[in-house]
Amino acid sequence: MARTDAKRLRLVDGAGDDQASLASLRTGLAERLRPRRPELEAAIFARFRETGYDPALGEDAEYVAGARAAVAEAVDYGLTAIERGEEWFDTIPPAAVAQARRAARNCVSLERVLLRNNAGHALLGDFVMQEAEHADLSSQRIALRHVLRTLGALLDHFTASIANEYQQELERVASSPELRRTERVQRLLAGAAIDPGELDYDFDAEHLGLIAMGARAGDAARTLAAGLGRQLLLVSRSDETAWAWFGGQRRLAIADIERQLSARDPTGVSLAVGAPASGIDGWRLTHRQAQAAMLVALRRPQRLTSYADVALLAAVLRDRELARSLVEIHLSPLGIQRDGQISRETLRAYFAAGCNAATAAAALKVDRHTVERRLHTIETRLGHMLHTCRAELEVALRLEELGEAGAGQNV
Repeated sequence: MARTDAKRLRLVDGAGDDQASLASLRTGLAERLRPRRPELEAAIFARFRETGYDPALGEDAEYVAGARAAVAEAVDYGLTAIERGEEWFDTIPPAAVAQARRAARNCVSLERVLLRNNAGHALLGDFVMQEAEHADLSSQRIALRHVLRTLGALLDHFTASIANEYQQELERVASSPELRRTERVQRLLAGAAIDPGELDYDFDAEHLGLIAMGARAGDAARTLAAGLGRQLLLVSRSDETAWAWFGGQRRLAIADIERQLSARDPTGVSLAVGAPASGIDGWRLTHRQAQAAMLVALRRPQRLTSYADVALLAAVLRDRELARSLVEIHLSPLGIQRDGQISRETLRAYFAAGCNAATAAAALKVDRHTVERRLHTIETRLGHMLHTCRAELEVALRLEELGEAGAGQNV
């Protein structure tokens, strides 16, 4: 630690009248912790995963994305609280409020929510003590007790606020027909024994599940179902997210959806679509597939993201550490300078051409021998023949395009 930092963090133990020194210590700790914010967020979210989040329990792609946002805002809030003290406490961050409400709507238990909140708080306390030790504040017991007392008050503040938001959302669900309908759908997805007849939808039919995202998402789903002549089960998840199922006696193909989109083009709406399936189990499965496709659609918005096209990519995205390691293993040997970028462009063109070097050369506007030389160089750097690791390379390239490679540097 720099001498100026040590001086700023030095506090005479027991000097209760030296509020300026206490403020300086708080500021110094916060300044030391902020560069570690990505590390802290990653640790908290790893602890979140260790509790075994499960789509069947309402913890779908949207819920996990909300958890990431809530963790990021809560860490920033906690660092500000350390710096300014419990007198500063304000309303908990909007993302944390939204996640508490989302948990209530998704039937995630309050006990589970608070368990994760407590785990995040404990990790923040661990990081504070690490920085206190690094700054040689072990003798400043009174000052550290002030900070730890602030952290204790912070936990109480978050616990009370989250529990209150959760309970209020439960009451809203109970008083709203639309929210009750959504809650019944959620329970049925989780395998609960409820009367499907309450939802006015034929669960014995052929189904196609989709998630619509964007302004007027629900309207886009209704218009699409009408154009396809399909029965519709629709629930709104938020102002800009809707879950939908199209039902009928004939299996619906993705090509039918694409034709309708070409004819109607719902501006500002993107769709994540599962695969056709039948019966109540198929109804659940096609929704899970749409949720998986949503993992890709959230990172790369486009008009239609079909699970069949992104299944492997979506599976890898469920674990960010594994996604980053896949990119590291398969793309780092290529380098990141100009030669590395040329190698990546060549691989993309080659795979898009069905592994035809001549077609790839035409797309790249070079001759076939140039492409073949590049591919040979790539194989040498990788230590593998391309045909033995094509799937992994294609997924790694797409992960890098989605930004998952760089995420490892700051998460």
